[in-house]
Amino acid sequence: MAKCAMGKMRRKGLAIMAAQTVATSVDLGPATGLSCRECGTRFELGPIFACVECFGPLEVAYELPTGDPEALRAAIEAGPNNIWRYAPLLPVPADVASKPSLNPGFTKLVDAANLAKELGVTGKLYVKDDSGNPTHSFKDRVVAIAVEAARAFGFTTLSCSSTGNLAGAVGAAAARAGFRSCVFIPHDLEQGKVVMAGVYGGDLVGIEGNYDDVNRFCSELIGDPLGEGWGFVNVNLRPYYGEGSKTLAYEICEQLGWQLPDQIVIPIASGSQLTKIDKGLQELIKLGLVEDKPYKIFGAQAEGCSPVSTAFKAGHDVVRPQKPNTIAKSLAIGNPADGPYVLDIARRTGGFVEDVNDEQVVEAIKILAQTEGIFAETAGGVTVGVTKKLIENGQLDPALTTVVLNTGDGLKTLEAVAADSGQTATIRPSLDAFRAAGLA
Repeated sequence: MAKCAMGKMRRKGLAIMAAQTVATSVDLGPATGLSCRECGTRFELGPIFACVECFGPLEVAYELPTGDPEALRAAIEAGPNNIWRYAPLLPVPADVASKPSLNPGFTKLVDAANLAKELGVTGKLYVKDDSGNPTHSFKDRVVAIAVEAARAFGFTTLSCSSTGNLAGAVGAAAARAGFRSCVFIPHDLEQGKVVMAGVYGGDLVGIEGNYDDVNRFCSELIGDPLGEGWGFVNVNLRPYYGEGSKTLAYEICEQLGWQLPDQIVIPIASGSQLTKIDKGLQELIKLGLVEDKPYKIFGAQAEGCSPVSTAFKAGHDVVRPQKPNTIAKSLAIGNPADGPYVLDIARRTGGFVEDVNDEQVVEAIKILAQTEGIFAETAGGVTVGVTKKLIENGQLDPALTTVVLNTGDGLKTLEAVAADSGQTATIRPSLDAFRAAGLA
């Protein structure tokens, strides 16, 4: 049998098997089912991630609130200072805020005037700094939503394939919520991310290979009896997990006074964050919470793993996989699942998808740190670096309101800047030594 046909049969088998392991009635708030992004086929809520008809990806369908937008705005603003303020727009039960959770979200939107001056931006420039989340990356958002789905479906173990940040977020969330965790990572991740993922007491398993190898292994485990009772947040719980990224869109608009930004620059790993931010913006427009106006979405990749930017700049609709080779390991997904949808959104909104090399990533990390006091991990360096490049190339309008995402903390990727970010000088404890060093 052809390899392609075998793959399709296996995915169909996984979807059917998953659908048979969950009760037909679950409480996930306004979520009413799952819908195939390709053919529109509807499914009941369950731990399934691929359409049995066309093998397209599934996403959550909703019955969102209707009525007075002002009343909904007021209800949101009266909610907790975390993502649960948006519970009426998420696949979570109404009482989610009362359950054990890391309660991520509502991170700072930094008015980055110093960075704007450095980059030549004349309009407003903001950094959405998600390093302030409990495990210091945006992954806490998506995992929090996946935990609620895992509870609803009766799973006992939380798992994931991860480039680092997700492993830590799953380990921490599982510890808080009372789940066992077992997470899988490439064997050669940055040491800071390995330690952070392991400290929460769950099982941390290194896989020889890159992220795509890890992801394939997890897909096999789901189809094996060994994986029974396991919720893989970014595989069989992926439709719910992805919805957590919408909260970035909600927060940005609320923090801008319930307005859409003109431009937003988003890092691309699997591409899910970018597609879900766009989904969140469209929902806010539909609900009347923000005024409808044009906005542009820009994607950012590292040159050493840039399958989406390569396809975009070549005018292709197909994203060809690449073997990653970059210091931005949190973005090192050579076969991004949402890559084609990223292309569609960038083109639809008039945006662009660009990449920068490792040297530019390091430079951008330092620029952000030295202008705004924000120490970004390498993914943030990619986003700031791409923003700089887009401005220089005339693809991003410096006069418009722009939001740049920093998705993680630089303490996790110290190796990237350690070589030339050490002590300025080492001196004896005397004023004469200080003067001699030329620092006075």
